[in-house]
Amino acid sequence: MTKKIDENYIHNLVSSNIKRFRKMRNISQLDLSVITGLTHNFINDIENCKKGISAKSLAKLSNALNVEPYQFFLQKDMCSENMRSYVKDLNVSFLKAVSDLTELYFPEDKKER
Repeated sequence: MTKKIDENYIHNLVSSNIKRFRKMRNISQLDLSVITGLTHNFINDIENCKKGISAKSLAKLSNALNVEPYQFFLQKDMCSENMRSYVKDLNVSFLKAVSDLTELYFPEDKKER
């Protein structure tokens, strides 16, 4: 059975993602309010699904939390999958860079293998 997509579902999704990104960055609601210019009470109400959010406020939160606005609309497991893909790409790039630098600065190590 699929989930019913309605305004409450979207509201809950955005609210939980704002809270999750804030906690991932170890930022308090008060700190976030100072960074964004939004009131602490407003941020608390957003995170607890008591108030909706405008595009203007979402843009402020996006900048403050250093996330793209669409990320507020992703399910948590989709964000995790995106992160896994990012980490995998980063690992491959890092290993290649280390290999290239080793070959460049220590070419004799390659001959010994």
